[in-house]
Amino acid sequence: MASTQVSPDLQPKIDAARERLDAHVCEIVAWHFDPETGCPFWLDFAEKLDWDPRTEINRFDDLKRFGLFEDEWLRGGPVRRWVPKGLADKPVYVFETGGTTGVPKSRINIDDFRIDYSEFSHTLPDEFFPPNSDWIQVGPSGPRRLRLAVEHLAQVRGGICFQIDLDPRWVVKLLKRGDFKEAEAYKKHCIDQAVIILENHPNIKCLFTTPKLLEALCDRVSLKDLGITGVFCGGTEMTPQFHRFAREELLEGAYFAATYGNTLMGLACHKPFDPADDHAIIYFPPQPRAVSQVVDPDDMDTVVGYGETGRVLLTTLTKEFFMPSFPERDECEREAPIDLYPWDGVRNVRPFSKTQDKVAIGVY
Repeated sequence: MASTQVSPDLQPKIDAARERLDAHVCEIVAWHFDPETGCPFWLDFAEKLDWDPRTEINRFDDLKRFGLFEDEWLRGGPVRRWVPKGLADKPVYVFETGGTTGVPKSRINIDDFRIDYSEFSHTLPDEFFPPNSDWIQVGPSGPRRLRLAVEHLAQVRGGICFQIDLDPRWVVKLLKRGDFKEAEAYKKHCIDQAVIILENHPNIKCLFTTPKLLEALCDRVSLKDLGITGVFCGGTEMTPQFHRFAREELLEGAYFAATYGNTLMGLACHKPFDPADDHAIIYFPPQPRAVSQVVDPDDMDTVVGYGETGRVLLTTLTKEFFMPSFPERDECEREAPIDLYPWDGVRNVRPFSKTQDKVAIGVY
């Protein structure tokens, strides 16, 4: 069951974190709505308002004045409308969401993916993710930031990252037309490549992959025999049942670092494993750069109580990308702050039960 109360001893840290968040909100809004530094999208948006965000947004709660962020704003071009003028001289990347529900959403990146994964690196124990050891990524590549981000994570820790190319959009097409044998053959093709790399490069100690691919890989080989000591795992829905199964049956003593993240948010940090959590998957967003709220799906201005179920409402706050109040296609339980992360978290994220979208998970 999710944590349903906050320790009084933690309240000063929570208050300090909220003060930092409010100050960060003011800084990011001032940047994106300044004619000298802002991006064309938000400058155009501001012209239609009868108020000035730079003077009237003074804290995180004030972001409600923008209303909900519409995902259609990120579908199609021109993508340069999202590049802030203050960063226009920097090399720009564009990363896309999965595209399983239509035209993929696009987000520009300059350094955010590096910052997110550099910060995340501090959460990985050196005992299991040894500095100067190499990595292998067995997961989505292509237009997603994941490929470059995990490679950067390996490099930050002194390693080299081997890559297995995987196109989940092809798998989605196969599943939608009922070609399950071909989808399984493609998954086997990816695992075959990973096994060859692992068997021939003994300095690989760290693995990034998705739940389905982790299970498929462990059906073929022993992670322990191949020298894998740390597994960084994320992707689609990860259940407590899979978490328990991975720890008890698949990992053979390797550290399990679960993650929740996406192209729009960045990367959340997992709560360190605690048997008392009964293998729940608990994440905390990288506040103040991103904030996850758990809200009433019928009234998204209302945050549910700790331990209660709601829809994930995401806000991203970086100089590269400002996205207030975006309703994710996920639901979860609201998790109380902890000493390590003194702000709200999310527990057992899963597809939003009321959505009408049919999303094929495939080899993810």
